[in-house]
Amino acid sequence: MVAGVKKPIDFYFDFVSPYAYIASEWVEALAARHARTVNWHAILLGATFQAAELKSPVTHPMKRDYVLRDFQRSARFEGVPYVQPEVFLVSSLLAARLFWWLNDSQGSDAATAWARAGLRARFTRGVALDDPAALKALAAESGLDAKQAEAAWGDPLWKARLKRANDEAIAAGVFGAPFFVVDGEPFWGNDRKAQIERWLAQGPY
Repeated sequence: MVAGVKKPIDFYFDFVSPYAYIASEWVEALAARHARTVNWHAILLGATFQAAELKSPVTHPMKRDYVLRDFQRSARFEGVPYVQPEVFLVSSLLAARLFWWLNDSQGSDAATAWARAGLRARFTRGVALDDPAALKALAAESGLDAKQAEAAWGDPLWKARLKRANDEAIAAGVFGAPFFVVDGEPFWGNDRKAQIERWLAQGPY
């Protein structure tokens, strides 16, 4: 690392995680307050859950009602709009492949813009990101070529790129989303914002 240059914050997210959506709305501002940038990483929670032998909390009867309530409460607390999708558990596979296509072919700014668009579409309008027609419409709305986007998400190259991103995340100890790594220190969850802020301000504690 160049002297005086601070490492980026690694931010792991899944397009279908409400907590990742909420965190995506504050992570850039938090980083900027401490002269940091953010490296966004689209992953699939299903892959990390499998590696960690976990399940989504919404699949647990005792947790489901609580977390569905907490998603909305957490969004209100952060002051971000939130609409509970009618069908909650959908695949983010295609949207995540588009993220890595954009990241590697057009740069991180384009990928981050797509991540924001996808997360906001999912959790403010309930867009079904696993529906190819809806995803093509969202791509066009976001300024992408819808036909190119469709070709990309079906391309073996970007299928493999997403798998590699999942494997790298698991190797780094990522088991959920949002997940942050700050100077090698892992933080899991939207509710770790204050701890991340203190770490950035004063270092290890």
